[in-house]
Amino acid sequence: MDKKELGRNDPCHCGSGRKYKVCCLDKDEAKERAARAKLAEEAPAPSSEPAHHTPAAAPKRDTRQPWRRGQANTRGFQKVSLPRKVGS
Repeated sequence: MDKKELGRNDPCHCGSGRKYKVCCLDKDEAKERAARAKLAEEAPAPSSEPAHHTPAAAPKRDTRQPWRRGQANTRGFQKVSLPRKVGS
């Protein structure tokens, strides 16, 4: 079975009959962590020159929020600002 198809609750690939998460998940994740650490160790160090390219900020999403001040009233009613009634 391919590792990408192997789920946590599937039978283990080693043939023990136990669930993968109980049997070999920790060992396989430790191998992957070691491989990633080795790749990071072998990767070239970033240059000391400052990067001239600064990423642009993502544009703000335009959302309709009629309860906020300054928004257009879409229901055709005028906005009334009266204090709430307290008591009976």
